[in-house]
Amino acid sequence: MTEIIDLRSDTVTRPSAAMLQAMMSARVGDDVLGDDPTVKALESQMAEYFGAEAAIFCPSGTMANQIAIQLHTRPGDEVICHEYSHIYLYEGGGIMANAHCSVKLLPGERGLLSAQQVEQAINAKDVHATRSRLVALENTCNKGGGSCYRFSDLEELGQMARKHGMRYHLDGARLWNALVATGDNPKKYGPLFDTISICLSKGLGCPVGSLLLGSVDNMEEARRIRKRMGGGMRQAGYLAAAGIFALEHHLPLLAQDHIHAKMLAEKLASMPYVAAVEPVETSIVIFRLVEGRSQSEFQEQMAQHGVRLSSMGTGKLRMVTHLDVTEEMVKKVMGILESL
Repeated sequence: MTEIIDLRSDTVTRPSAAMLQAMMSARVGDDVLGDDPTVKALESQMAEYFGAEAAIFCPSGTMANQIAIQLHTRPGDEVICHEYSHIYLYEGGGIMANAHCSVKLLPGERGLLSAQQVEQAINAKDVHATRSRLVALENTCNKGGGSCYRFSDLEELGQMARKHGMRYHLDGARLWNALVATGDNPKKYGPLFDTISICLSKGLGCPVGSLLLGSVDNMEEARRIRKRMGGGMRQAGYLAAAGIFALEHHLPLLAQDHIHAKMLAEKLASMPYVAAVEPVETSIVIFRLVEGRSQSEFQEQMAQHGVRLSSMGTGKLRMVTHLDVTEEMVKKVMGILESL
């Protein structure tokens, strides 16, 4: 039987035996009633880790982001974000359906924005225009190939947002990867942003879960929004325990994922059928095939060898390294690429 090497996403990981044991031995209560000790421990631990006042546990990163958008806006307001943003492309139209907000999409290299660019996009205070209310960034940027912001740029964007009375949200689904790549101090992130969403089920390899971080007041209101969206879970400590385990045991392994991604990128760049490979900073490798080479046929060829990868649209293909991908698997993929 052909070994399956799944590079479609870092969400495909499965809990290790040790993580499952931590989950099954968790102390639980009823989180909707506020008395699940493991959920409370995870929320406290994550808030402290990022220098935030408080956190709430959510079933998904999409819900965490959508709660934040509703928290910071009123119907008819405007959200400014990059055209590659997950909150716009991959959350089912939630900005419009949930928060009833308009969106202003900005271009920028590899999914990154500058303070000057965002400032120029803010609408004038005019009753004919939507009120520019929220700046939302993504770090790392998924469709940008796992690209990372410099912290000084994040600070400049934050200062600009506050100058204009705007709220500042970070979709940090893969913020763990950015921290490993840049060496930034996570405690500096909490005070900078009004809210941050962080995901446990990507780089950290948990089966379920994200958190939203922010002030005590904001998280109290976020809990109300979460309930309205159906995100209140009862004995959620079984899931939260995976996050506590991952922070200690899996976070240090992210650097290896980045090495594996660079190995794949270098091999792809040397292949005559590959037109371009995006720069690799973290765990995501995005590349394009030469004109005339069928993307779907290439994916099928790889699948026949047991390698799964994903399409990002507009001619882009993606590989993502993660906890379940070993160096041996990476070398096997490199050999398959050479054989095609």
